[in-house]
Amino acid sequence: MSNFIVKPAVRTENITYAVRDIIGLANEVAKSGKEMLYLNIGDPNLYDFVPPKHMIDATYEAMLKNYNGYAPSSGIKSAVASIEREAVRKGISNIHDIFITTGASEAIDVCLTALVNDGENVLTPTPGYPLYTAIASKLQMMENPYYLDESNGWQPDIEDIKSKVNEKTKAIIIINPNNPTGSNGSYETLKQLVDFAVENNLVIFADEIYDKLLMDGKKHVSIASINKDASVVTFGGLSKNYMVPGFRIGWGIVSGQKEVLKDYIEAINKLLRARLSANHPEQYGIPAALEGDQSHITVAMEKLTRRRNLTYEMLNSVPGLSCVKPEGAFYAFPKVEVKNDNHFVAELIKETGVVVVPGTGFGQKPGTSHFRVVFLPQDEVLEKAYKSITLFYEKYKNEFE
Repeated sequence: MSNFIVKPAVRTENITYAVRDIIGLANEVAKSGKEMLYLNIGDPNLYDFVPPKHMIDATYEAMLKNYNGYAPSSGIKSAVASIEREAVRKGISNIHDIFITTGASEAIDVCLTALVNDGENVLTPTPGYPLYTAIASKLQMMENPYYLDESNGWQPDIEDIKSKVNEKTKAIIIINPNNPTGSNGSYETLKQLVDFAVENNLVIFADEIYDKLLMDGKKHVSIASINKDASVVTFGGLSKNYMVPGFRIGWGIVSGQKEVLKDYIEAINKLLRARLSANHPEQYGIPAALEGDQSHITVAMEKLTRRRNLTYEMLNSVPGLSCVKPEGAFYAFPKVEVKNDNHFVAELIKETGVVVVPGTGFGQKPGTSHFRVVFLPQDEVLEKAYKSITLFYEKYKNEFE
C-alpha cells in the first residue's frame, strides 16, 4: 500500500461553521443519556412552527404536474415576477436582475464569487452569520470585519466601517435583521451606510432573509429602497419567513445603475448557468407564499415575541450576563463575563446538556465573550434551559474564573 495522502486544498483550512461544529460535542454528551436542550439551530420546523398550507399545496401541485426537471437558470417566470412585485412593495426600484437559488446561501456564494478576486476584501459585520467568513476563506479573500455596536442596540458602527475601507474593498455586507444579535437596522444608520457605500463605489450585499420577523411594531427598511442608484444585491428566501428551510429556496435582487452593474450581472449569470438551476417544483410555492395569506407570520410573531421576552428577562436577571433586546429574527446574543466563551459553552453542554453557540463563532470585539441562543423552542424548554444556564454560570465562575 502506498503512503500517499490526499491533501485538501489550502482554501479549506480556515473554514468553520460554529452553528453545526458544536454538534460533535453535543452528540458525545447525548450518548451519555443526558437530556439535551438544543438552542443552537435556527430551524422553525424543529419546534411548533409550520409553513402556510397554500404554499405547500402549490409546491405539491407542481410536483404532480411533473414540473420536476430542470428549471431556467434564473428561475421560473411566475416566481421571478412575484419576487419583483415583493421588491417593489419593499420600495426597491431600478431592478435589473432577479435570480432564484438553492437557498439564500447559494445566492450569497455566487455573488461574492462573481465579484471578489484573490487578495481583495469585503466589509463583513461582526458579529455576523458565519457563512460569510466561510465563503471568504474559500475564495481566499482578505478578512475585513466591521463591528456592530452593542451599546447602540447592535447597530452597525459607521465610524468603524469608515476606518476599515481600503483600496482593495469591493463590497459591504449588512445582515438586517441580524443573525446572531436579532437587531433591526434603523433608517438613520442604514442611510449613513448606503451613502458611504455610494461614495466609495462599494456593492452592498443586503441579507434580508428575516425581514418579516419583527417585534414590537418595528418596521423593516430595505436598504436598496433608500437610494435607487446604489449598487445593491438584496437577498431573501422562503426559509425563515415561510418556515421551510429545507426547501432551499432563496433569491437575489440586483438594483442600481444599469451601466455600472451590467458586467457584474453577466458574471453572476455565468455562474448560475453553470450550475443549471435551483430546486424546480418549490419555485411554484414562491408566488403563493409572497402573495397569499400571511396569517402564519402573525401567529409566529406572537410566539416569538413571548419567547423573546422570556429570553431577555431571564438572561438579564443573572449577574454577569447581559442581553440586548432583540427586535427581529429569533436570536439573542448575550454577553457573558468569562475569559473564554468557547470553554464556557463546552462546559455548559457537558454539564447541563444545554446547547448554545459560542460568540467566537460569529465574531465579537476582542476582550468580550458572548453566546448565541435560538428562542424558537417552546416556552417551557426555554425556561428550563435558562434556569440551567443560571445555575451553571454561578458554578463556572467559582471553578474556572
